[in-house]
Amino acid sequence: MKKVLRSFRVLPWGLLVLALVLTGCQPAAQATPSDVTPAADLPAVVSATGVVVPAQWATLSLAGSGRIAELLVNEGDQVSKDQVLLRLEGSDQLRAALAAAEVEWVAANQNLKTLNDNWEQSRAAAQLRLAQAKDAFDTAEKRRGWKEYRVGNQEQIDIARADLLVAQDRVDKAEDAYSFVEDRAEEDLERAALLSALAAARQARDRAARNLNYLLSLPDDIEVAKADAELEVARAEVEAAQRELDKLKDGPDPDLLSLAEARIKNAEAQRQATQSALDDLELKAPFAGSISRLNVRAQEWIAPGQPVLILADLNNLQVETTDLSEIDVARIREGNLADVTFDALPDARVKGGVVRISPKASEGAGVNYTVVVKLIEIPAGLRWGMTAFVDIELVE
Repeated sequence: MKKVLRSFRVLPWGLLVLALVLTGCQPAAQATPSDVTPAADLPAVVSATGVVVPAQWATLSLAGSGRIAELLVNEGDQVSKDQVLLRLEGSDQLRAALAAAEVEWVAANQNLKTLNDNWEQSRAAAQLRLAQAKDAFDTAEKRRGWKEYRVGNQEQIDIARADLLVAQDRVDKAEDAYSFVEDRAEEDLERAALLSALAAARQARDRAARNLNYLLSLPDDIEVAKADAELEVARAEVEAAQRELDKLKDGPDPDLLSLAEARIKNAEAQRQATQSALDDLELKAPFAGSISRLNVRAQEWIAPGQPVLILADLNNLQVETTDLSEIDVARIREGNLADVTFDALPDARVKGGVVRISPKASEGAGVNYTVVVKLIEIPAGLRWGMTAFVDIELVE
C-alpha cells in the first residue's frame, strides 16, 4: 500500500491540472481562491526506485594461476588497503630469486662506482704502459737494424783473426814436436803428451776459425724474421697502449662504463620481473573495505582472472536508481537534494544529494537512466542490495 501512495506523489503536476479542470466545470460563483493550492506551494520532485550499493567495490582476481597456500580472510572481515588476502604456492623460490637479483644489482652498482673512483689511477697505469711500450719498441727497432750488418764489428773481427793466427801457430809447433816421436809406441808417455797437446791446439784453432767466420757473416733469414716479429709486437703494444690512454683521457673507459650501466639495467629488470612474479602470487586489497563474498577455499587451484572475492567499502553506501525514465532524468541536475527511504527500514528517512547522472541508458526493458544519490548519513541496519525509494527535489 506504501508503494501505491508513493506513486501519487510522483505526479503532483497531474493532480494540479486535474483540480483545475474540475474547478473549471463548476459555476464561477462557487470557485474561491481557497479551493485551489497555488503551484508554488507544491514541492516539485521526481520519484524513483533504487538499490543500495557501496560507493566503492570490486571483484578481485589474480593474474597468475596456482594452488592457494594461504587464505588469510573470511567473509565479513574488515581489511585495510594493501593487506594480503591470499597467497599462492611458489613464493619461496621467487623470494630466493629476488634475493639473487638484489645481490647482482648491488654488485653491478659497486662495479660502476669502482670504475668512476679508480679512473685517475687507471689513466696513470695506461700512461706507464705506453711509456714502457715505446721503450720496448725502440729496443726492437735497434735490434732489427743490427740485422742489416755483419754480426761483429771491426774490432771484434781483428781480434778474432789474431786469435786464429796464434792458434794456427800453436798447431804448427805442436805438429813439429809430435813428428819427432810419432813413430814411437803408443804406450810412450812423451809421444802421448805431445799428441794430446796437438789435439788441443787443433781444437783451439777450429774454435777461433768458427768465431771469425761468425763475426764476418750476416744474420740468417730466421734471425731476421724473428727480429721483424719482435718489432711488430712492440709496435702493436704501443698502439694498444695509446688507445687505452685515449679512452681514459676524459673519464672511465666508455666501453667498460657502458657495460657496467647495462649490467645495472639488467639487474634492475631481473629484480622488477621477479618482484612482479612474486606480487602475482599475492592478492592484496586495493582499498579498505569488507570481504562481502568469498568464492574460494584454501588449497584450491585457481586460474588467471578467476573471481576470488568481492571487496566493498560498506562504510560509504549510496543509492543507484533502477527505474528513472528518460523524461524524469532530463529534469534532474547534479547537486539536487533528495529524500531516501527504505523498504527494510520503514522508520529511516535519510537526506542525500545527486552526485552522478549516467550519460547512457541502462540495459533492460524501457529507457531508464541510473542516477547516483550520495547519502548524508548511513542508518543502522542498512545493507548492500536493499531497496530504496528516492524523491529528488527539482530546482525550477
